[in-house]
Amino acid sequence: MMKINREETSGLIEGVMDDLAEKKGFLSITDEAELRKVCRSAKEILKTTDKIIKSYIRVSTDKEGIVRIPAYRIQHNNISGFYKGGIRFSEHVNESEVENLAILMTLKNALHQLPYGGAKGGVHVNPRKVTERELNLISKKYVQRFKPDIGPDHDIPAPDLGTNEKIIDWMVGEYKTIHPGEPYLGSFTGKSVENGGAKGRREATGIGTFLSYSWLMNEWYKSFSDGAGENLARNKQWETIQRLHEKASNKIDINVAVQGFGNVGSVAALEAYNYTNLRHKIVAVSDQHATLYSSDGLDIETLDQYAKIHFSLPKTQEEADKLNLGAEVLPPESVLTCDSDVLILAAIEDQVRKDNMKEIKADILVEGANAPVSLEADEHFENVGKVVIPDILANAGGVIVSYLEWKQSRVKEMYTRDEIIGEMSRQMKMTFDRVYDAYFTSDSDTMRYRCFMLALERLTSLLYKQGKLF
Repeated sequence: MMKINREETSGLIEGVMDDLAEKKGFLSITDEAELRKVCRSAKEILKTTDKIIKSYIRVSTDKEGIVRIPAYRIQHNNISGFYKGGIRFSEHVNESEVENLAILMTLKNALHQLPYGGAKGGVHVNPRKVTERELNLISKKYVQRFKPDIGPDHDIPAPDLGTNEKIIDWMVGEYKTIHPGEPYLGSFTGKSVENGGAKGRREATGIGTFLSYSWLMNEWYKSFSDGAGENLARNKQWETIQRLHEKASNKIDINVAVQGFGNVGSVAALEAYNYTNLRHKIVAVSDQHATLYSSDGLDIETLDQYAKIHFSLPKTQEEADKLNLGAEVLPPESVLTCDSDVLILAAIEDQVRKDNMKEIKADILVEGANAPVSLEADEHFENVGKVVIPDILANAGGVIVSYLEWKQSRVKEMYTRDEIIGEMSRQMKMTFDRVYDAYFTSDSDTMRYRCFMLALERLTSLLYKQGKLF
């Protein structure tokens, strides 16, 4: 079973808050004892969750009659704004996982300075193993069960693992039925464009994930050209970036592997495939069935079209050969340890851990999924000079576009795709610069720790200014 370590996240929050308590001048508090007291209060608030809501969805199935399916909506903190977070349909959903994802949403929204708090939802069901009618019923029942706790001015869900714009459209329709005459378009984000959704929402997370890497390697790197990078505190990581940049400059491809070929991974792979500022070659992609590997590079556009038709990558060597890809079909986990310079993790949680971290060959790991790298593996990569771009930094494109979609519902005006992706990119680039500057000019802790630090500084400041820490 996949898992997310709720205790690891709480431990990281605790460590950051203890460091903030020793930061001179933080919150303009000069009394050291008072600052420690304030930070202890903030730590207790941010380590705990505002509200955990669990229910059972009663569904009439075609084969088994009535079944009761566990469902959750967990609201972590709303000091930054309305609760915000996706709903996932997965047979691995459990309370601890959903709570941890809600905490990460609070931190992600704070890091990117969005006017949202953090929440998450989940239903313990495999959407591939139910009929269309059953899936529709589950979606509507979810809204019915959690109707007091969601809404455009309180908690705004969106799609996540196992859900999509079709399911969100069903949920919007049910919300509208339950709340006749009330505003409903802003009750959910991730809707279809025809139903008031934002253009570019589906591909936003994948675009943002690749952008977190390309901005680091190109624009941010160039800002430290002419030897300025030699004075950065993070020497090993700087040398890693420099080595890959020089490789591309010498017309040698940077090899990229992508785990997961869904909405995030396929788009990130296409972004890398079509990127022109530095030479890239996609040597491996994977889904739950197989890894496709070719040292000569894969035709990602052909694979993307295949996946849209078949809802998976080729599963056998025979299927791959029919596409004339020159690709070898390997087990799904092979994508993690193949020869690559960059590994984009866009599948599920808990993929790189103590038991396989030393087998990872890639020098840069980008977390398009939530929590695919354990803290222990993260620290190992830090020590050996690899770069890990963490999830709350890299995969925020979706929630930023969700904010623009929610905003669009308020102003009753549709933004163009170029406006949506442009604004998303602008906001992400500002955050990248803040994080990369803070990380590379310090000589301790991981990039994840720096992201947590920036997010928790903002959250603590809001708690303090709003008088919540007395």
